[in-house]
Amino acid sequence: MRYKLFGRSGLRVSELCLGTMTFGTEWGTGADYETSKQVFDAYANAGGNFLDTANRYTEGTSEKFTGEFIHSDRDHFVLATKYTLYDRQDSPGFSGNHRKNMMRSVEASLRRLNTEYIDLLWVHAWDFTTPVEEVMRGLDDLVSAGKVHYIGISDTPAWIVSQANTIADFRGWSRFVGLQVEYSLIQRTPERDLLPMAKALDLAVTPWGPLAGGALTGKYLKNKDEKGRIKEDSVRRNERSTKIAETVVKVAEDLGASPAQVAVRWAMQQNQTVIPIVGARKLSQIEDSLGCVDIVIPEAQMKELNEVSAIALGFPHEFLAEDRVKQVIFGDTYSKIDF
Repeated sequence: MRYKLFGRSGLRVSELCLGTMTFGTEWGTGADYETSKQVFDAYANAGGNFLDTANRYTEGTSEKFTGEFIHSDRDHFVLATKYTLYDRQDSPGFSGNHRKNMMRSVEASLRRLNTEYIDLLWVHAWDFTTPVEEVMRGLDDLVSAGKVHYIGISDTPAWIVSQANTIADFRGWSRFVGLQVEYSLIQRTPERDLLPMAKALDLAVTPWGPLAGGALTGKYLKNKDEKGRIKEDSVRRNERSTKIAETVVKVAEDLGASPAQVAVRWAMQQNQTVIPIVGARKLSQIEDSLGCVDIVIPEAQMKELNEVSAIALGFPHEFLAEDRVKQVIFGDTYSKIDF
């Protein structure tokens, strides 16, 4: 495992992040204590030091397990958790981005994690009701108090993230150093604005769902009807996603790798800091995903994967890329400029 600097910070994190949403059985699909510990140990023994959890994951069990697993070597690990999602459904003070919930949620997470500090606190999702200034000032106060070391933001429009960091920069507050979004060969829409923004503002990107819920492992390809069609019921199970999954399987066979390794590695080979979040319900799954650090997808196969999964960037990106538009912007000088 190699390590990366996390955005505009000196924080060193491993090139893969372990997602612990599967730690605990409260949601009916996770792993029990023993299996969760096996998954954690496999990741840690491979050199991984970056762990991602949240207050809501498996009703708090994920934080409890994670805190216990790292307790004996706490300072070695980079522990990330989140606030925003509800801890109680019957009270407005137990959910949202506002300061009251922020402080309450962080204190509750610290107790469950059995730690004195959180290395990276994510705003889990934007609630569109709390002023940006309130969020950034509250996060800065947590950093100043030593309860949080760094901050990041997840599942939020690019313009809000840009506004938040601009305000933080001008007021001398802590700024976001990471962006967490859904991103995979099947879900490439963050390439329109979120990823370019992250690159411009020097935010590390930690994609969740790099396997698209398992669709990119090829598991749905086994469930075709008599006409060779897959039931279309979501963005992960339709004609487009089927073609993408088939290409991933083909590239994996060419490279002597697994489809999961190819899917995760594709995200890692973007032209900016991308640290995929990988999770597992059993030991064999995390062992498979970890193998992605030992492969490199050649340029020809990257081109093949990019082409089969290409999306329309839409306005204004496609408009500004047109030759006629470049001509009226630059005149006859565009081809003479070294970019």
